Order: sequence, then structure tokens, then C-alpha cells
Amino acid sequence: MRQALLGLDIGTTSTKGVLFDLDGQELARAVSSPYTNHTPKPGWVEQDPEEIWDAVLAVLKEITSRVASQFHIHGICMAVQSGSLLPADEKGEPVYPLITWMDGRTEKLVDRWLEDGVQDWVKPLSGWSLYPGLCLPTIAWLKENDPDTFAASRHFFSLNDFITFRLTGERVTNPSNAGGMQLVDIHTAAWADALCDLAGINPSKLSELQPSGKVSGSIKPEVCSATGLPEEAVLINGGHDQGCTALGLGIIDPGKLLLACGTAWVFTGVSRSPERSRIPDTLDLNFHVLPDRWTVSQSLGGLGASLEWWINQAWEGERGARFRALDLEMASVEPNSSLFFLPLTGGHDDPSTSRSGGFLGLRLNHSREAMARAIMESAGYELAWALEAVVEAGMPVSGLAMVGGAANSPYWPAILANCTGIPIEKPAFDSWPALGAAVLAGLGLGLFGNAESALETFQKAAETVVPDKEFTVFYVDTANRYRKACVGVRSLPTQF
Repeated sequence: MRQALLGLDIGTTSTKGVLFDLDGQELARAVSSPYTNHTPKPGWVEQDPEEIWDAVLAVLKEITSRVASQFHIHGICMAVQSGSLLPADEKGEPVYPLITWMDGRTEKLVDRWLEDGVQDWVKPLSGWSLYPGLCLPTIAWLKENDPDTFAASRHFFSLNDFITFRLTGERVTNPSNAGGMQLVDIHTAAWADALCDLAGINPSKLSELQPSGKVSGSIKPEVCSATGLPEEAVLINGGHDQGCTALGLGIIDPGKLLLACGTAWVFTGVSRSPERSRIPDTLDLNFHVLPDRWTVSQSLGGLGASLEWWINQAWEGERGARFRALDLEMASVEPNSSLFFLPLTGGHDDPSTSRSGGFLGLRLNHSREAMARAIMESAGYELAWALEAVVEAGMPVSGLAMVGGAANSPYWPAILANCTGIPIEKPAFDSWPALGAAVLAGLGLGLFGNAESALETFQKAAETVVPDKEFTVFYVDTANRYRKACVGVRSLPTQF
């Protein structure tokens, strides 16, 4: 029976599993139903950990039912969203819902820390700026505002190590998912006493840190029985979904960046050193899933959400039909020279979801598709603006691998290439976190000599969109006017 590697992508919305053979070919995939977001109070975003666990089991069962007689699933590895917190008792059972990275209950606490200069030492130690949704402020908030839950919490899981515990019985996590908790020393890959003190806990309440690519443990017999996995199946320690995506795309050295374009946009590159003196202040630093590498990233906020908002306002029909109509209408739209859109959420210097924005320079002859193009161009301006700090710091940017919904647009990748002057690569695959996790599984089982040979085996085709020099010159001029408009609008009072 042929061996197979299973990559699990446990995201914020759903769980996906993709099974690969040792030649890197996809054998089967399964996707769970979307999780339910619960908002018991304004700004709070929670999920039921049992719903996520059931989704993982359902995906495992569906995949094994398709290929169990043909392939032996020896290794499983997970790419998991990071930043969410699950308080648990001494037995590892949840005592509170999963508080997601989208949760904003700690905003006032974070503001207080920022005013007190806490970020001045937290960011160099953890690699991360202070964000309301990360585990560090969330744990501190529980201690201050919900002492009963805090007292009942004998262990604090990220989603990654909770699922690891359910699969294997081991309380193990990896550097990149732990880094997203903002409780790890970015230099030593160990829990930082000072960060734990700020949160109000002892490191003993956190999972054991082990390298990505190491076998975490055997899958428990009851899980094998419930899902159809073979009794010999093992779990290989995975990583943050962005890190696994970068691995799958071959982004393992400085140069090419990952540009993830969903509702929110994030770009991620690689550094060979965690020293902040070499990294722009705008970037956050985390561990790569490969050793002796770190990821540098910046969130640009909800740039994708802005286009989705406008399409919902201006077009009718189901979602796919609206996007198809936009693509047809944009064929006749020229680049905008005087119509600008300021993102409703996020931007080059602030990933906030509470910013105001809108159109500037709007005239009666502007069509809905011209307004949509202005939104796409604003994303290009914001990306170029953010990348300036990266280039000025001496970090190479040789290309951008664009993944997510925006990569499917016939126009947006070219707009980004022309706004930034950087080639845009559009890989012909859609499950990069799972692919990267499968690569890690193969490395952990010793099936590949090194990451480079594994990536060569799993390589997928890609299309490259090259900047058009004429349009790049055009966008340099319009980008300058866009920036002046942004500065001018931000100088206005928030209330008139």
C-alpha cells in the first residue's frame, strides 16, 4: 500500500484537509462546514472549540473513507490559525469558548499599555506589536475582568495545541503558533518570563515548545477508530498557517514575499536573523516553520473587505455572479487619474477595523466599475507604501506570490504589479497551508532529504504578471497624489 501525507488547514472559518502522495500529487480533499462566530457582546468574537474539533474529525473521516484501501496515511501535520486563546482545566477540557484573534475586548487594556510604553519592550522581546486579539492581552484581560474563568484556567491553549492534545494526548505546540500568542522570546524560542508576568501567569500553564517538523505523538486509538486512520498514524508538529503557506510556496529565504489576499491582506517575507535592528518597525516578527529562519509580516487590514463591500452595494445576484459582472464591466475601464478610494479598514500603517474611508474625486460620470477599480488601485498604493519601509531597510523584494480571492481577478494582480513595480506570481493551487503542512509531515518522517528537495517534489505551476513600465510610471504620479489625499483626510476631525 502506497504511503500518503495529510495536511490539515485549521483556519478561522473552516477546516480543510488535503491528502498527497509522495510525488506531491493531490489524492483527496475535504472541507468542513463553516464554524459559527458568537458575539455575546459588541466587539467580542468567540467560537465553540467542540465545533472545531468535530470539523477536524469529519474531515479526517471523509478523507480516509475515500482512500483507505489504496493509501496508508502515515503522517499528519497541521497548519493552524494563530492568536486565538482557549482556557482549559487541569484535564485539558475547555472552561470557556475559544476567544478568537478577531476579538476586541482587550482594546482598552492595550491602549493603556501603549500609553504606558509597554510596547517599547514587548515588541523587541516577542517580535509582535500589541494587538487586542492576541493571547497576551486576552489572558491579562481575563485575570482583570473575569476572575472566575481565570481561576478555573489551569492551562492556556492556542487552537493548535488544543487540537494536538485532542489528537495525541500531548500538550505540545510549535514556535510559530506559540509566537502568535505573544508569550515567546523571539530570540530563544522559549516562553518569556517577562511576557508571562505581564499576562499574569506562570509558563507552566502553557504547552511544551517543540520544533516544527518533529513527531508530536501517535494519534490516539479512539481517534483512529472514529476516523478510520491507521493505528500507526502519527502527528508531526506543524505551524502557523501563514508560515506553512510560505513553506508550501517555497518562500524559505529572503527575497520573494507571500501576499495573502483575503478579507484582510497580509504580506510575509523571510529573515535569517531575529535582530530587530535589521527589520522595519512596521513589521511583526515570528518564527518560520523551518529552523534558523523567521517570518516578517505586516497586516494591511481589510483591503479585500472594501471591494467586497462595494460589490455588495452596487451589484445584484449571488456572490459569484456579482464578481463575474464586475470582471466583464471592468474591461472598458481605464486607470483612474483623479478618483481615489481610502480603505474603509486598514492600510499601510494601521490594520484597524474601525477606520473611516471613502471615495475622493468622485464625479457624476464615474461608473460603478470605475469605482471598483479605484478600490483595487488603493490596495496597490497601500501595498507599495508599506513595502517602501522594507526596501529602505535593505530587505530584498524580488517578487510577490499572491494567494487568496484577489489573485483570481483578471485585473487586480496587474494593478498590484504596476503600482509596486514588482512581478506578481499567481500559483496554480488553492490549498497552500495544507500543502506546506504536508511538506513538514514528509520532512518529519524523514521521507525527504531536505526542504529544497521536498519543495521540488511538491512544486506547482505558476503564472507571473510582469509590471508594465508605462503603467508603472503612471501609478508613481497618481500614488503621490493618493498619499497627499490620505494625509489631508486624516488631518480632519473625526466628527464634524
